[in-house]
Amino acid sequence: MSEAAAAIGRLRTELTGLGVTEAYEVGDDATLSVWIGLVVSYRDGFYRWKEGPVKRRHLGSDPVGCSHRVARRYAELQADVPAWWEDLARTLRGESAQGHP
Repeated sequence: MSEAAAAIGRLRTELTGLGVTEAYEVGDDATLSVWIGLVVSYRDGFYRWKEGPVKRRHLGSDPVGCSHRVARRYAELQADVPAWWEDLARTLRGESAQGHP
């Protein structure tokens, strides 16, 4: 198992413990899709996530701290869906995604 796969696995476990159960690995062993438009990857010792145009990073040695930050942002996004989400959902999922993250 690669360092990235192990780090993403630890992060996913922590997120699940915080109630973020829909996150899934994209398939490259280094990327976790938390919610449409909110993606976390592991590279060069850092968790890096982006949400729309916003990019953040967190030390890879702290999956607990990173999971709290990502879970908090996930909850904020679900509570107040950003304007860019509608366009992204339509592009990625088609018209049938309306109202369903």
